[in-house]
Amino acid sequence: MKLVTYQVEHKVRVGVISADEEWVYPISSVGPEYQTMLELVKQISDSEKQLLEYASRQEPYSYRGAARLGEVRLLAPIPVPEQDIICLGINYMEHAKESARFRKRDFDGKRPYAVYFSKRVNEATADQDPIPAHEGLVDSLDYEAELAFIIGKDARNVPPGQVRDYIFGYTILNDVSARNVQNRHSQWYFGKSLEGFSPMGPCVLTADSVAYPPCLGIRSYVNGELRQDSNTDKLIFGIDHIVSELSSGMCLKAGTIISTGTPSGVGMGFEPPLFLKSGDEVICEVEGIGKIVNVVK
Repeated sequence: MKLVTYQVEHKVRVGVISADEEWVYPISSVGPEYQTMLELVKQISDSEKQLLEYASRQEPYSYRGAARLGEVRLLAPIPVPEQDIICLGINYMEHAKESARFRKRDFDGKRPYAVYFSKRVNEATADQDPIPAHEGLVDSLDYEAELAFIIGKDARNVPPGQVRDYIFGYTILNDVSARNVQNRHSQWYFGKSLEGFSPMGPCVLTADSVAYPPCLGIRSYVNGELRQDSNTDKLIFGIDHIVSELSSGMCLKAGTIISTGTPSGVGMGFEPPLFLKSGDEVICEVEGIGKIVNVVK
């Protein structure tokens, strides 16, 4: 089941996409009264999930306010996260190699511990919205297609075997990065947190829609050229490890967004590097979820 935040007739709504992916039904017409995706994530019951799943298989005339998907504007599923997004760094082995090569460092092939960092998001960028080039500040703009997941209930001290019960769903994140800013400050927070650097969407795919852990194809394209092509089964540290480790020392609150890292094929991995420039179109896609398309401006 796919859930979206969308705009129609100047109103922002939360909706469920029909099974044929032709229509979107507002949540309010199906039954549950949730104004935002965050509210839904935190409060929805199992019976309400079943109701939405049922609704997604019905004809559009069954629900007041049904709209063709192509005629609404999709926003980021969680446009304004309550907290910074938690991100994993160099969490695919081939990306770890290309990252070390770009920094002219030796890489021993060992990744004993996960690398975590946070990404400030005042407002997540929607599918079809521009990525700002930040000219004058950024001279090496890069893309990173990632699978992100959303915590569905407060998680504390969760054993690896129980993590799946805490996952609400999945979405796509383009972890846009300013490599020169990132390297200049010898840390990632500023270079990954500039305005417009968090394209997200186009939906939330509920966790029960795919096998666990998700083994999904993940790709990115720049101006139609395939750049990244991998699968989430190649994560060095998977979702069970991430949630269990983090929750051992902090509460991961419902609504927390965690992005799992990007595979090889980012711009800095090429020789010479293939960084983004104004006018470039970036597509990030994950199997089963869809794709987000953004142009650098």
